[in-house]
Amino acid sequence: MKFGIFIYPDVEPIDLAAFGVLSMARRIRPEIELCTIAPRAGEVNLANGLRVVADYDLASAPHLDVLVVTGGPGWRAESKRPETLDFLRQRAATSLIVSVCTGGMTLAASGLLDGKAATTKNEVVPPETSPLAELKAGYPMVDVRAASLVDENTIITGGGVALCIDAMLHVIARLFGAESAAETARIIEYSRAWDVNREQFPPYVV
Repeated sequence: MKFGIFIYPDVEPIDLAAFGVLSMARRIRPEIELCTIAPRAGEVNLANGLRVVADYDLASAPHLDVLVVTGGPGWRAESKRPETLDFLRQRAATSLIVSVCTGGMTLAASGLLDGKAATTKNEVVPPETSPLAELKAGYPMVDVRAASLVDENTIITGGGVALCIDAMLHVIARLFGAESAAETARIIEYSRAWDVNREQFPPYVV
C-alpha cells in the first residue's frame, strides 16, 4: 500500500512525524510503501533550515493509496499554488486524502472540504491567528470542528502539529485494523498519550 507525503517550502518539520509513524508501522505491516512528493522534486527547504529531498514532483508522482498533506508556515503560499490545488483535486478521486496540521487549510483552498466536517491546527503564539478560526471564517461551506481529527471517510483532517501522530495511527487502524495501530503506538511508546488524547480530545468520525 503506497503512502505519499506531500511537502513544500516551509513545512513544519514536526509534521514529518507522519512519515515517522508510517516508517515504524512498516515493522508490523511491511506492505506499507513510502514516498515524498513536492511541487518540484529534489531538495525542499522546510521551516527553520531542515532540508528534505522529495522523490517526485506533482507530474511524476505514482499512484497512491493514501496522500498525506503536511502543514507549516508555508501553507499560505501553497494554498495559492494552482498546480498544487489541481493535484489535490485529481488525487482525491483515487486516494484517501489525509491532512495534518495546517495541511487542512490547503485542502480547504482546493474546495475538497466543502460540505464536509474538518479540523486543523488551533493553538498559536500571539499575535498569530488560529488557523482553526481562519478556517471557520474563510470557508463557510466547511463544518469546522475542534477535534483531534475528523474522519469524513474519503478525507481525514488532523489537528495541530503533534496530532499528526494520532492521525496516522487512526489511518493505520482504518486500513490495517485496530491491532496494527495499537502495536504501532506501543513500539513508538505513544500508547498512553494516544489513550489520553482520544479520551480528552476525541476524534470526530462522520
